[in-house]
Amino acid sequence: MQKTVVVMVERTRRHPRYGKVVTVRKKFYAHDEKNECRVGDRVRIVESRPLSRTKRWVVEEILERVEVPGEVAA
Repeated sequence: MQKTVVVMVERTRRHPRYGKVVTVRKKFYAHDEKNECRVGDRVRIVESRPLSRTKRWVVEEILERVEVPGEVAA
C-alpha cells in the first residue's frame, strides 16, 4: 500500500448497561500523498471522496512526530 497510512483512533465510552469505561478502537485507511508519515505519528485526517475500495480519508497534517532512535534531526 503505497501512499497509504492506517490511522488508529482510540476513544473511551461508558458501557450503556454496566457503566464500565471501555476503550473503542477503529482503523481508518488514509491517503498520504508525500509518504511522510511514520509509525507512531499523530495526524489529522479529513474525509474525502473515495480513493479506493477502503480509502476515504486524506492526511491533512502531521500534529506530532515520534522521535526514531538513531535518526539525525535535520
